[in-house]
Amino acid sequence: MPKDETKEERLDRELEELLQELRLALPGVQILFAFLLVVPFNNRFAQVDDLQRDVWFAALLLALGAVACLIAPTAYHRIRFRDYDKERLVQTGTRLALAGLVFLATALSASAFFVTGLVFSDRAAVAVAAVAVGPSAASGSACRFGGKRAAERTQSRGSVSLLRSRAGWNAFGCPCDARQ
Repeated sequence: MPKDETKEERLDRELEELLQELRLALPGVQILFAFLLVVPFNNRFAQVDDLQRDVWFAALLLALGAVACLIAPTAYHRIRFRDYDKERLVQTGTRLALAGLVFLATALSASAFFVTGLVFSDRAAVAVAAVAVGPSAASGSACRFGGKRAAERTQSRGSVSLLRSRAGWNAFGCPCDARQ
């Protein structure tokens, strides 16, 4: 990150980084969604209990939400790029991408529950889903609260936080809002 970066250069860079991140995340989400779409056509699907079927359906809908949210910033860019409001474009795209990642994390946990319940038991599935949810919740908390605290610590020392003033990323690699 160059220190003499103008606001327009920063927005250009942030938009390009966001679109690159979406290009990386989308194939995995689409594979998960495709996997979940074909599950009911498997012969073993008839053996699932009501809880497993409900969790499978929730995972399918969550994966669909993830796909929609991760595709939306690209569509939004195509629709609004001539408005010359790149800051709004980056903010909206970032919010949609974060929502997509929340959907993805939840879909992955539900998918882990479903597969574990089918192979082992619903009791084992609860344990696996709890383990799967833990890191997602912890990283989300670190992104939300860790960035604010890190920025406050930097500000209290009297220096300008590069994380807040430039990229809007905290020490955990998560986006943070400089106005927090």
